[in-house]
Amino acid sequence: MSWLAALLLLLALPVLLAASYLALLALLAAPGANPLPGRVHRRFAVVVPAHDEEAGIARTVASLLATDYPSDLRRVVVVADNCRDRTAERAREAGATVLVRRDEVLRGKGYALAHAFATLEAEGWAEAMVVVDADTVVSSNLLRAFAGRLDAGANAVQAHYGVRDPDTSWRTRLMGLAFFIFHGVRSQGRERLGVSCGLRGNGMCFTPRVLREVPHDAFSVVEDLEYGVRLGEAGHRVVYAPEAEVWGEMPSSAKSSRVQRRRWEGGRRLILRAHGCKLLWQGLRDRDGVLLDLFMDLAVPPLTQLVLFAFLGTAAGTVLAWSSGRAPLALWPFLFADLALAFYVLRGSYLSGPRGLRDLAIAPAYVLWKIGLFVVPPRRPDTWVRTPREREP
Repeated sequence: MSWLAALLLLLALPVLLAASYLALLALLAAPGANPLPGRVHRRFAVVVPAHDEEAGIARTVASLLATDYPSDLRRVVVVADNCRDRTAERAREAGATVLVRRDEVLRGKGYALAHAFATLEAEGWAEAMVVVDADTVVSSNLLRAFAGRLDAGANAVQAHYGVRDPDTSWRTRLMGLAFFIFHGVRSQGRERLGVSCGLRGNGMCFTPRVLREVPHDAFSVVEDLEYGVRLGEAGHRVVYAPEAEVWGEMPSSAKSSRVQRRRWEGGRRLILRAHGCKLLWQGLRDRDGVLLDLFMDLAVPPLTQLVLFAFLGTAAGTVLAWSSGRAPLALWPFLFADLALAFYVLRGSYLSGPRGLRDLAIAPAYVLWKIGLFVVPPRRPDTWVRTPREREP
């Protein structure tokens, strides 16, 4: 074996591992039997962190107040964090309790959540705390689904997170499909494995007990991912509730989408560097499937990058085969990775419904757009990074 073939084989192994992991999750992904709704007895506080959201906050509050749950057992609490507009006033008019927070140094969603959790904990009224973004509408069964999971013993629950207006543009159509594959297929597969489905930042539910045990002092740009990892390290898995849904607004313009995707993907790399080695070592040492899965979830690159790596590896192996007259050993792992990734995408598209397979036709444009995102290194923000809303001037 030549040194070039050996190097290619070395590069093929992580690609094969990542693709096989995704294929396994896709194979296991199938909507299972949902648990019976929990008893209607638990008091929920729904926290909505908001920064300059006067245009849409009333719609979000109205959606939350319309959930199928007794009004005396739920409150909507909007955290108007360093707002320069009328977010607080609009939220009060819509029927929410408003916490106004001003801190020019400690700014961001993580700080807003920590402030709300501390305030609600001091009051002692809430028996569960839910987090919903300020640009979101929710399914009417949200709180009942959370109650069922909490009654079954869960301390952290994640609802399905989808795109609110998928037909706004071709980008939102593809983001809707990507959200279903990432949030739905992967979460269903991880739930079937009995590991943590992870937190998505929108549609999360926590018990006061777990917030006391693992304080929400996650302040990175991807505070949800960071806190989900810390929950796993503390021995808590996040349970998936697929029948409950939250739909967030996604940007349709190229500029806004680029900012959002770089923030998400750059933030994942930061968390991988901070927690990856610890998760892998502790997972192997303790034979802990939750920690090993959290490591894999962080280590698997974005799908577009993984597809690109598999394609380039296959192309390099083919060139080596053509030049030497026989296929190098490294070609086969790349070919298997190609098949595994194709299965992952096709099964996810099939499970998403009839429009999923149709939307795949415009996937090449989305792939080219995504390739350009990881060429430019992300800037690490230390404050609110708010994506412009579609209905804003």
